[in-house]
Amino acid sequence: MPEKKIRDERHKISAKRGNGQLRREIWENDNGNITRYNLAYINHLVYSDDHGRVLGFDNRHGYHHRHFMGKSETIEFISFEDLENRFDQEWSSLLKGNQGGNQT
Repeated sequence: MPEKKIRDERHKISAKRGNGQLRREIWENDNGNITRYNLAYINHLVYSDDHGRVLGFDNRHGYHHRHFMGKSETIEFISFEDLENRFDQEWSSLLKGNQGGNQT
């Protein structure tokens, strides 16, 4: 079944809120099932390697995994909704600890 990209978003986070950007790419099949995703918090002031990806979740390479400041780990996948909630909680928590975009 062919995939269709259903979300392709970039949101800039203001310097006042912590700087950086959020990236969300989501694909689904004809049945409406999420087949591929890429969720990322990017901030070159916090982490300059990996194209500035501080935090990310994706299923590229055929498995679900989490990126954090250059390191990758396999994660348990329950549902895409659960994973998107986890991503939102984690990047929000990072911003709270990094107001102004300064390196910690």
